[in-house]
Amino acid sequence: MSFPRVGVIGAGQLARMMAVPANDLGLDFKVFAAIPNDSAAQVAHFVLGDYSNVESVLAFAKECDVLTFEHELVPQSVIKALEAAGVKVYPRSESFTYSQDKLEMRKKIAELNLPNPKWQKYDGGKPQLEFPLIAKLPAGGYDGRGVFVIQTPSELAELHKKTGTLLLEEKLAFDYEIAVMVARSPHNQAATWPATLTIQSDGICTSTVTPIPDITDSLSAKVQAAALEIALGISLVGVMAVEMFIIGENFYINELALRPHNSGHWSIEGSETSQFEQHLRAILDLPLGSTAMRSKYAVMGNVLGGEKSDMYRPYLHLMARTPGLKFHQYGKEVKPGRKIGHVTMCGENLLQLQQEVAHAVDYMNGVIDE
Repeated sequence: MSFPRVGVIGAGQLARMMAVPANDLGLDFKVFAAIPNDSAAQVAHFVLGDYSNVESVLAFAKECDVLTFEHELVPQSVIKALEAAGVKVYPRSESFTYSQDKLEMRKKIAELNLPNPKWQKYDGGKPQLEFPLIAKLPAGGYDGRGVFVIQTPSELAELHKKTGTLLLEEKLAFDYEIAVMVARSPHNQAATWPATLTIQSDGICTSTVTPIPDITDSLSAKVQAAALEIALGISLVGVMAVEMFIIGENFYINELALRPHNSGHWSIEGSETSQFEQHLRAILDLPLGSTAMRSKYAVMGNVLGGEKSDMYRPYLHLMARTPGLKFHQYGKEVKPGRKIGHVTMCGENLLQLQQEVAHAVDYMNGVIDE
């Protein structure tokens, strides 16, 4: 049997990191890119095109045995056209909608009897929730985009006037945020990784710690079970991040991302099977890999664009200071606040890992110079 041809719609850093295990597995791997210097187009075979154009995507699909996505922006009409043409595409359109439409996601979580924050669909008038509250655009938001903290009725009315229908949620006073990565294959094999603590700044994840320090065995088991239940309930094929809020021993579902996710980057070095390899295994209906950790802790830090534009020179200092650091560059132009790479360190001493990762991130983006 020849190795299958795998195509990815999108050519950002997630597709770039998927290219490495695809190469190791001997797959014929290609990406559908917008421009020749997209992150993944720099390291993989690519075809240029517009992901919203049905004809272009169908032409790309003819070169592939299996198609998948690295972002949620592909219109449902395009995905359904692929399915109608007999293309093997994962996640399926009916599953992907829960990543693309936050209102449909809230309905599904309620249907599964899993804990939602209080929420409502808002089309104007007096809201059912108390202020302050959270307003979200139902589609298109990520990294804090499309999410608003609303203090007053007038703020809500002004936002609704600009955007139309909104998802309103109660503003939870949560203790911390987590994510559970889960994978599922067409024949219903499923697996989760240990839950990950996600540390946010202005809606952007800046670092993660896996497993969550001091989490109880009971809560750890509950959140992983919930992720598996959602994966089955939406017929997931591939990898998904289930983002949650934690209050005491209780959890609340925040959002779903049906693709490899920032909160799973630690798994490249920290797990027996990375989220990127697992995604490929799942969409190809191969047996899933072990999600066991290789060390007690894995700490990941996102490198955001800052004062420095040279991302190579910092290696001289950082590799000499901390040989255990692992670096991932995305090949993207350095712009303030943009995710341009990440660093990971695994080991036994959590405080030391966090200090070294924080130092590396600050040094690379120019916050410190020694």
